[in-house]
Amino acid sequence: MTRPNTVALVTGGGGGIGAATCLRLARDGMAVGVLGQRMANAREVADAIIAEGGRALAVEADVADRQAVDAAVAAIRAQLGPITVLVNNAGIEEFLPFAEIDDAAWDRVMAVNLKGSYHATQAVLPDMVAAGWGRVVNLTALGAQIGASHMVHYTASKGGMTAMTRSLAVELGPKGITVNAVSPGFILTPMAQRAIDGDLFPLPYEQIVATYPVPRVGQPHEAAAAIAFFCSEEAGYITGQLLGVNGGCAT
Repeated sequence: MTRPNTVALVTGGGGGIGAATCLRLARDGMAVGVLGQRMANAREVADAIIAEGGRALAVEADVADRQAVDAAVAAIRAQLGPITVLVNNAGIEEFLPFAEIDDAAWDRVMAVNLKGSYHATQAVLPDMVAAGWGRVVNLTALGAQIGASHMVHYTASKGGMTAMTRSLAVELGPKGITVNAVSPGFILTPMAQRAIDGDLFPLPYEQIVATYPVPRVGQPHEAAAAIAFFCSEEAGYITGQLLGVNGGCAT
């Protein structure tokens, strides 16, 4: 069940899990701000929502840029209304041996994956506090729980997301705001496809997923379903939790 007149902001909404989440939340009755680093992709998702009879606005911003995030949030608020649902999905990955990670690479991944979520959450928090109700869902990653070779900076950023989720849940719960995390496993997104095409995994991906209790890759809409649950009214007594969408891969 969706709270009436709910406005959601989904970062990284132009593709993959973010796009699937935008469509799912719109189908659940929310107006959706689709934030992407590439306006063309964000606009395509927003147009799809509008074509289905929903309300959406595409905005362009690099979440690592606080001024750009503030401007995007202001535009969504002006056109759709106060934002009380936030999905911190924007993220980048990089495969590098640990010894080859330099300061620039480390800072770039942290700026988008971790600091970007801090930016977006602070930007929308006043709307949630004013409403006495809010939902924040952070996207972490299976690799942050079990480790991933050649992805130390990426998994460290996603581990930070988990810690941020739990601390925000403690701080914001008394204000009527829940904060949870979804941890996708092998979901077939454009990001995952690039890694497959570049042969960046230690084993062929078919061998990896064959070991899972559900032996296949996941689809973006399956992660979006978990995110949508945390955004719902029914999830009001659930906060500080991490839900794995990973085919049962051991964690």
